[in-house]
Amino acid sequence: MTIVLPSAEIISKAADFLRGGELVAFPTETVYGLGGDATQDSAVEKIYAAKGRPSFNPLIVHVGAREWVAGIAEPDGRFDKLARTFWPGPLTLVMHRRSDSPISKIISAGRDTVAVRMPDHDVAREILKATRRPLAAPSANRSGFVSPTSAQHVLDGLDTKPALIIDGGQCRVGVESTVLDLTQHIPAILRPGSITREQIEAAIGEVTIGIMDPTAPKAPGQLLSHYAPGLPVRLNVTSPEPGEAFIGFGPLKGSHTLSMAGDLDEAAANLFAALRAADNLTLYKGIAVAPIPETGIGVAINDRLRRAAAPRNTTSV
Repeated sequence: MTIVLPSAEIISKAADFLRGGELVAFPTETVYGLGGDATQDSAVEKIYAAKGRPSFNPLIVHVGAREWVAGIAEPDGRFDKLARTFWPGPLTLVMHRRSDSPISKIISAGRDTVAVRMPDHDVAREILKATRRPLAAPSANRSGFVSPTSAQHVLDGLDTKPALIIDGGQCRVGVESTVLDLTQHIPAILRPGSITREQIEAAIGEVTIGIMDPTAPKAPGQLLSHYAPGLPVRLNVTSPEPGEAFIGFGPLKGSHTLSMAGDLDEAAANLFAALRAADNLTLYKGIAVAPIPETGIGVAINDRLRRAAAPRNTTSV
């Protein structure tokens, strides 16, 4: 499998592969997704198999327009406000499934809910438009490991290669979407991302932080050990130990630095690439990470780092 650049011909070929039940890796603004037709059980099963993803961990459905959602889920007024404000963009909304939803039930991992978002990347949206079907598209990497923010990361990280890997450059946001549960009276954030609690509350009012159950997650990104490199990770380090790769931030410069200017958006965009670069067993014995402010997108960065540093449980990744 080789990496290809997007073109009208490649987009058309990708759509043919996807309608035929094959998988295609493509860029979004967050990370690269491993796309498959969300209406085909066999395609969804291929995604789980290629990632080695546990069957209890649900997937996100990507749509090409807000209007698609009415045929998939049961949106309400809160959905309308959020979609108008943040879509296309890195916000995933969990809603009740329609009883006649065409989406594969495998995607929902036994729940009566479905998670939906509209990506903000030209290539992803062109593929959705050409395919004319909703696509399941989790991160295009082995489950539990560091997410891909470049096409080369996809090629390096998957043993089972998709039919196409489309190179759309480095992902702009660099961390996965915010996931918001709209199935309860007070919406709950299940996974932090670049769209913050404060931004969501400005649109729809009170929002809470969801209670996470890693044994029965309601959305992706809730496993205790996730986004993990091979080397052990230490957090909030100001002075690394000998033999550790040091991922710096701001004035704390290291062998790899997320943002010398202390810019959290830049840090998020560089996070997964830095973890991959530092994960070199021949050079280092571990990875130390400088403190990251717990504000704005820093909440999402720290969420990913805490899961990367969590004790590894090979039965839950």
